[in-house]
Amino acid sequence: MQVAWVGIGVMGASLAGHLLRAGHAVRMHTRTRARAEPLLSAGAIWADSPAEAADGADAAFAMVGFPDEVEAVFLGERGFLGAKHAPKVVIDMGTSPPALSRRIAEAAAVRGVGALDAPVSGGDVGARNATLSIMVGGAEADFARVRPLFDVMGKIIVHQGPAGAGQLCKMVNQILVANSMVGACEAMVAARAAGLDAERVLQSVSGGAAGSWTLQNLVPRMLKGDWNPGFFASHLAKDLRIAREQTRSDGESLPGLELSERLFQGLEALGHGRLGTQALLKAWHDVLGQIR
Repeated sequence: MQVAWVGIGVMGASLAGHLLRAGHAVRMHTRTRARAEPLLSAGAIWADSPAEAADGADAAFAMVGFPDEVEAVFLGERGFLGAKHAPKVVIDMGTSPPALSRRIAEAAAVRGVGALDAPVSGGDVGARNATLSIMVGGAEADFARVRPLFDVMGKIIVHQGPAGAGQLCKMVNQILVANSMVGACEAMVAARAAGLDAERVLQSVSGGAAGSWTLQNLVPRMLKGDWNPGFFASHLAKDLRIAREQTRSDGESLPGLELSERLFQGLEALGHGRLGTQALLKAWHDVLGQIR
């Protein structure tokens, strides 16, 4: 297939690479061309805009960080839907407000283009190993068209429902992720305060009833002082803001979500937004001092 790809972040480069290695023709664009050079060297073709990348493509993917960037890539003058020859399907693999996904789907339909919202979970490890969970919203026919490409990038691919449903599922995922991270940080703080060896504690708890992806993948990074991003703290803060706005509009008040949002907004305010989400432990007491 002819595939367009926009966005070379922590995860995007791995996913575009999987498509290339699977034999798909990839035309790509990112704001900083230098970041795309490894993929260009591997056979990807450079495009000067998202519209140029998407011109005549079977599928046009974007994985960018914030809603204004998503809007520009899909709906902007030089965005996917501005391509001279419209792509067959456009796919947002980042995390966006469900209302934006619906608006993209409506605009795409006017051009006779399919649209999917397909956010992912699994972090940098899942992206590198092609084991991501991909949660998809949009029409069944568009999902079926793109499914072979999703299979190259992920392991668990589930169609959740109409436009926006993938983003709603990702909202649930991020509530679980954030609350799990807060719990992991509290547990490590408690272990150290009690004078325990945190590494030995992790050996005991990670395989029992308290076990989780966070304990297996991120707490070891915490204990080594490795704050490099598998997923940016600023992106999780943004995702939690979307989740809080959505759940409030649905008439729900979720105290765990609201605390997690405050903690990650505090982490970002301290200048740690470009670190990984596990950096919450690094700045734990400073963040608590901010939100109290």
